[in-house]
Amino acid sequence: MTSQTPNVPDSDQIRRAPKVLLHDHLDGGLRPGTIVELARAQGYDSLPETEPDKLGVWFREAADSGSLPRYLETFAHTCAVMQTREALFRVAAECAEDLAEDGVVYAEIRYAPEQHLEGGLTLEEVVEAVNEGFREGERVARANGHRIRVGALLTAMRHAARALEIAELANSYRDQGVVGFDIAGAEAGFPPTRHLDAFEYLKRENNHFTIHAGEAFGLPSIWQALQWCGADRLGHGVRIIDDIEVADDGSVTLGRLASYVRDKRIPLEMCPTSNLQTGAATSYAEHPIGLLRKLHFRITVNTDNRLMSGTSMSQEFERLTETFGYTLDDMQWFTVNAMKSAFIPFDERLAMINDVVKPGYAELKSEWLFRQTAVTSASAASAS
Repeated sequence: MTSQTPNVPDSDQIRRAPKVLLHDHLDGGLRPGTIVELARAQGYDSLPETEPDKLGVWFREAADSGSLPRYLETFAHTCAVMQTREALFRVAAECAEDLAEDGVVYAEIRYAPEQHLEGGLTLEEVVEAVNEGFREGERVARANGHRIRVGALLTAMRHAARALEIAELANSYRDQGVVGFDIAGAEAGFPPTRHLDAFEYLKRENNHFTIHAGEAFGLPSIWQALQWCGADRLGHGVRIIDDIEVADDGSVTLGRLASYVRDKRIPLEMCPTSNLQTGAATSYAEHPIGLLRKLHFRITVNTDNRLMSGTSMSQEFERLTETFGYTLDDMQWFTVNAMKSAFIPFDERLAMINDVVKPGYAELKSEWLFRQTAVTSASAASAS
């Protein structure tokens, strides 16, 4: 519940606040400079720009098209330079370092192993390289005074036919850094039910999975992901708003699917900036997250693709704070939602909430209170 105290955080507090990230693509978060260096080392000569700053701008502008298929085209360049063990290790390590620097304490990073085989790696070698990179990134973060834990989500591409194979891969590495499974790619024409065998296998194995649904396609995609496939979480899920009616007097009526999602506390992996780029929302102010937060859906805030969106967790929260006036209490609510919804064991989630998240926000709120006290005292002194 939002506090009555207007403790709206500034950008520094947002950066320092402990944050939890559930929806972020490894191949969508590379440093532009790393892409340039890897392309040069691997002889990849198809980059649209070879100067890091200009390349970063190109990615953001190319992704800012309002079209999910066009948005997905930008990944051809990042995947092209992620075809060796060394490249995957470096990209994963830098991912963990960058997130930790931004105040992220827990992250689940997803990638599709099947997209990194062109250099001769096996699926297992891809997973092991990425896992080792995450561990290195965690180590470097600790050395720099930051703490982060990173788990991997193995993704199958919904237009391909390897979902069961990738699900089996995720299950075999579930105690070695892989925490779950996902399907991604263009939704239209590729419903999640095409991969029922993978989801049935994961359920039999008592494993976790999330499904990209309700981003570029509507309620049928969400319904299938939940009721046919049994998803634990929804990747994006913004189109659940289509099952919610707001009357002229402000009263709200939930349809049966929206009610089910809220009643069952199904986590929605919201990615506001990305949703604007792909046309799933028209503005931050009109993004469904505002209404869904008021209605107490289990909303989480995420980045999706930090490179393409030119964003970070801190920037996502800054935009939401500017738009909706969210406070530190709201940020904590979103963060606890995400930690509750993570795919690690319950006792580990609880420890993160009680020992990391809540103390971190308590410290920030105490800063705000002392600052306000100082301002009040100074005003009283000047008045007298």
